[in-house]
Amino acid sequence: MASSKVANRYSKSFLDTSIEKNILDKVSSDFDLVYRSLIKSPELLRAFKSPVIKTETKQSILAEIFGKLIDKDSLDFLNFVITKGREDLFTEILEKFDNLKDEHIGSVKIDVTTAFIFNDEQKIQLQQKFESHLKKKARLTFKVDQNIIGGFVAKVGDTVYNASMIHQLGLLKKQLLQDGITLN
Repeated sequence: MASSKVANRYSKSFLDTSIEKNILDKVSSDFDLVYRSLIKSPELLRAFKSPVIKTETKQSILAEIFGKLIDKDSLDFLNFVITKGREDLFTEILEKFDNLKDEHIGSVKIDVTTAFIFNDEQKIQLQQKFESHLKKKARLTFKVDQNIIGGFVAKVGDTVYNASMIHQLGLLKKQLLQDGITLN
């Protein structure tokens, strides 16, 4: 079975359990912490993906790092994933869970890249524009990349909204070249 199907099944199953137990917000917060930790620590991610490290050791690592930080239900689920030998899918399972949760609550995650740090007013304004356009609650995450010169690039699922200066300049250059204007 393809890994994405497996990750989807685990995620969907625990999402349903979280909704049923009314712990969705807590689990979501826990999984966000675990996901960010795995992404920021390649060594930790490698340890969980390693076939050489025993199941019990992986569970001990999980308990040592997250035991006091996350809810028992979240920890039990992650231990279950390890027991089933699917810990190599941790990041994919956590990403799928986040996407399914957003779908369940009618929300959408938007990754926004800007040339400079947006102030709170700009962030709220952009969020409102996306919520109006998408007819969903928007959760924006921001990162800065000065290479885009100005504007922003927003990724919503598979759709990219590119309002960056570098993109606009590229379009202008293409149009000028099509019109036979040389740029030397």
